[in-house]
Amino acid sequence: MPSGDSDYGAIHRYEPPRESTAAAIAIVLLTVLEVVFVGMFTYGIATGWGLDPFGNMFLGGLLTLVFVNLSFILMLYRKEFLPDVMVVKKRRRKWEDLYVREEDAEGQTTDVSVWDSIKRAVYPYYKR
Repeated sequence: MPSGDSDYGAIHRYEPPRESTAAAIAIVLLTVLEVVFVGMFTYGIATGWGLDPFGNMFLGGLLTLVFVNLSFILMLYRKEFLPDVMVVKKRRRKWEDLYVREEDAEGQTTDVSVWDSIKRAVYPYYKR
């Protein structure tokens, strides 16, 4: 449902989230699994599994499972429970933000001091 407003910062499109029950149940189950993995990793660190080469690999695998599981939780949450919002922004050329100020877009004046020219050449993000 796009709006006709084209002011900067105005919401151009807003789609509400689906909020499915299956995704909520999956997030809860993945969270329980996450707590189990974190508990096993913490227990392994506390008991010294990392001193053995195979225990160290097992701890690395557990840490991998922790972060992969967390990524699935966050992916499901973002997809199912956050709205899809498009905000109107000002379009600029790729190079414009780096080297050209908005007031100098039509050209720079020639009364720039030598010191300012050196600063701009050394540090292109220089602000007045």
